[in-house]
Amino acid sequence: MLTTQLKPLTLADAETAFRQRYPEFETTRRLDELRATEYAQLDRQQHVYLDYTGGGLYADSQIRAHSELLLNNVFGNPHSTNPTSLAMTRLVEQARAAVLEFFRASPDEYAVVFTQNASGALKLVGESYPFAPGDQYLLTFDNHNSVNGIREFARAKGARVTYAPVLPPDMRIDDAKLAGWLNQAQAGGNNLFAYPAQSNFSGAQHSLEWIERAHAKGWDVLLDAAAFVPTNRLDLSAAHPDFVVLSFYKVFGYPTGVGALLARKRALAKLRRPWFAGGTITVVSVQGDRYYLQEGAEAFEDGTLNYLTLPAIEIGLRHITDIGIDVIHTRVACLTGWLLDELTALRHHDGAPLVRIYGPVNTQARGGTVTLNFFDANGRFVDHRVVEERANQVNISLRTGCFCNPGGGELALGISAEELSACFVQHRERMSLDDFRRCIDDKSTGAVRVSVGLATTFADVYQFVEFARGFIDQRADEI
Repeated sequence: MLTTQLKPLTLADAETAFRQRYPEFETTRRLDELRATEYAQLDRQQHVYLDYTGGGLYADSQIRAHSELLLNNVFGNPHSTNPTSLAMTRLVEQARAAVLEFFRASPDEYAVVFTQNASGALKLVGESYPFAPGDQYLLTFDNHNSVNGIREFARAKGARVTYAPVLPPDMRIDDAKLAGWLNQAQAGGNNLFAYPAQSNFSGAQHSLEWIERAHAKGWDVLLDAAAFVPTNRLDLSAAHPDFVVLSFYKVFGYPTGVGALLARKRALAKLRRPWFAGGTITVVSVQGDRYYLQEGAEAFEDGTLNYLTLPAIEIGLRHITDIGIDVIHTRVACLTGWLLDELTALRHHDGAPLVRIYGPVNTQARGGTVTLNFFDANGRFVDHRVVEERANQVNISLRTGCFCNPGGGELALGISAEELSACFVQHRERMSLDDFRRCIDDKSTGAVRVSVGLATTFADVYQFVEFARGFIDQRADEI
């Protein structure tokens, strides 16, 4: 193993050992070939890209195919029936059909609403879900801020908001407590349960079995799939969440600015929009002071869609299908397993661990997101911002902070509710990051996140481990 050597193994020797430990990696050979052709800019510019949870990378062929489509056709606004509009309408509907097919979602059961991103899809659900006094919004501690934000819509309508805990250090759901909360659904009311299929903070994957368990207790289920679907198969013929949100750039890099809400049609019919806009209505009157919304997806797509980008969705999905999502999953699992083994084995010369990982330290029910902090031999954390500065100097792209997941960060970093309450009382109007640090007694306010994806090679993770070695035996106050 690399970290047990008095002298670190070379890249070639380390990769040989890795392939012996993970023989299934050989089945992903095609991705090495694509790295050299479709993603050649990485090696050409000597980038080590380890921020796939932040955003996927696009292949050269995706850009070429989309450019050729635009250059060889004339497309108009689809809100018309002229020839250029009809041509675009056909491509928009093809994109919807491609999304349903990719996720194995029956068009009889699910509709696709195009949004700006996953956050836009979540806002649609939050503002339109028919919360009322006595209703409930249940969500896990481990959620993206855009899922947390729905609590403001729920509270404004008199619903109760409850957070179900996840348990450090693996950051997995507390099954017993969640089961207890699910038993408390408001009979005859509107109860919404939201959770991520995969944490964008820890990489922990939360079981899709909770969907039917919640349904059986009277809950609608909102599944945040944004961090899950880039490297895992989501089969909506097997699991049936009422709402699924995602951003396409996380899956295949291009285009940005387009996400989706996949909603069961009966759940979509339950939503009540707080306003109307161009494109969402069949009839509206100024003098009559009435309006009538479209049925289905179009009632939720405000104004004119970002229509010229939508054909790129079908192109991107075809690219992932050609590779095979299971191939991507295998590659990510192998590289993540090696990375976890090597990082947890790094030690200062007195035996103290160099890093602390927040989340599972093996590949069981976890994705390719690895979040950690560096510590010196005295147990003091190394400021994550300093780690990022050092990574930038050697062209390693990683991410630092709390990744828009405050619940996961608070639990992982040991920040108590009492500390937070006192802090927020002291700073009622505005708070800077430095103010927050002083409030929590200079504990870490974030972490370092590395994440692997479809274009990651062994050399990428090897270089990160070598980068991590550079912190061995350094004092935090001297870095």
